[in-house]
Amino acid sequence: MRLSILLATLALGSASAAPLKVPFWHSMESVANLVKSYADDFNKSQDEFEIVPVVAGNYREALAKLDAAFKTKSEPVLFQAELTDFPKLAADGRLAVLDRFERTLPDDLVKDFYPAVWNYGELGGKRYGLPWNVSLPALYFNASSLSRAGVNPPKTYAELETVAAKLSGRGRRSLLSVADAWTFESMVAARGGSVVANGAPNFTSPEVVDALESLARMVSNGSAVGRSLSEAPRAAFDFVRGANNMALASVANWPDFQKLALLFPLGAAPLPCAKTCAVAIGGAQLVVLNSASEREQQGAVAFWRFLMDRERLRGWVEQTFYVPPRKSVMGLLKPFLSANPYRSAVFGQLDDAVARPKVAGYAAWRAFLEEAIERTIKNGVPARTALQDAQRKALAER
Repeated sequence: MRLSILLATLALGSASAAPLKVPFWHSMESVANLVKSYADDFNKSQDEFEIVPVVAGNYREALAKLDAAFKTKSEPVLFQAELTDFPKLAADGRLAVLDRFERTLPDDLVKDFYPAVWNYGELGGKRYGLPWNVSLPALYFNASSLSRAGVNPPKTYAELETVAAKLSGRGRRSLLSVADAWTFESMVAARGGSVVANGAPNFTSPEVVDALESLARMVSNGSAVGRSLSEAPRAAFDFVRGANNMALASVANWPDFQKLALLFPLGAAPLPCAKTCAVAIGGAQLVVLNSASEREQQGAVAFWRFLMDRERLRGWVEQTFYVPPRKSVMGLLKPFLSANPYRSAVFGQLDDAVARPKVAGYAAWRAFLEEAIERTIKNGVPARTALQDAQRKALAER
């Protein structure tokens, strides 16, 4: 009898000493092994928590999976929320407030984050998100084609139209334009505008109309080809096989473009400027679901702190080409940046970074904006007409 009690006590003690599992859903499928290695290293570094990483699909698939999980109360503790989905999750009361954890962070760590990156995780004076994978758009180009034509990568959007026209002809449309809200937001920001203003859709503002009209002109004169967002994978393949000379895409596409662009030397440049130089930050926020227990929240934030180690971020950037959320990591990246003549300028866009719309409604409005872009660059609908229709739909959704 005493032996049975002793064994039961030991069993209970072992169970209580087991690390607390912290499920982490992410969308980093192409580097899933790298994410797993971070989780494994964290798990080995302490014995309180066990991070369990799970690939949940791309951003949109992951959000749908999360919505389904809420219905069965099977959501994870830690979730990688795409930037425009993040405000909606917070507004819906799905996210834990992380203020108490933020107050424990060293001042030098907080000050080391790029302001646009760090500030995005705060809504209504409360912290809901933590940065990790940070993306910037870049202008990729066929370096041989530009060299043969005697032109440099365009520095302004006016130059983009000129260069695209010069490189087009004989059935080739130089610029690949995808109906993607994110890169379009940067075009608008460079003109001094925003697709959202005062918490409402701003699709008919002069800057938004001018940005879409510029794409329409290039499609109309044969210097650009329009593709829908669903056609993006095919469009990327067209670019790397040489069908187009220029394309706007994420820095995170750089490794794949390098591997697949076998027919020409790949170049990359900052996005052009207009009234100002501005690019919209992309990527995601790491968020903790409000259904998580206090200890689960502690484990999730501890893992994020582990990811923010400067050397670990250096390795993350070198393998994924995401830009670092911390300014001091740039110094560690000098060998990486100098290994390619284009990297420093593209990564330097962090100094011109602006936030994407931080409004819950934009998660839905974005689809209407992308529909308007597609109608214009693929179907020839006048930019102002398409944007007016998108504005009406977005206002009706409020």
